[in-house]
Amino acid sequence: QVQLVESGGGLVQPGGSLRLSCAASGRIFSTTTMAWYRQAPGKQRAFVASITSGGTTAYADYVKGRFTISRDNAKNTVYLQMNSLKPEDTAVYYCKQIASPDFYWGQGTQVTVSS
Repeated sequence: QVQLVESGGGLVQPGGSLRLSCAASGRIFSTTTMAWYRQAPGKQRAFVASITSGGTTAYADYVKGRFTISRDNAKNTVYLQMNSLKPEDTAVYYCKQIASPDFYWGQGTQVTVSS
């Protein structure tokens, strides 16, 4: 049974920063791709960033240069460092673990960017 526990969301002013964390249980974390998605009200869930077991990263264009995904395999944790936040970044952010052919979702954490 895989559990993904997210933390770090909250309210921040435009231009501010947050770091999201996703702590995974289970034995296979180090071999899996991890990703972050987000979903704003009335919108479809959208890809934000991913990182493979080997550390290769990918980002959505709209977070390029502002967000950084990283992982600490010793802690079974993936991070999303978010800088220069904009109101349009407001969404529920979800952690996803991909262990092909299966995948798992975290519960989501709310990020609100507002002055």
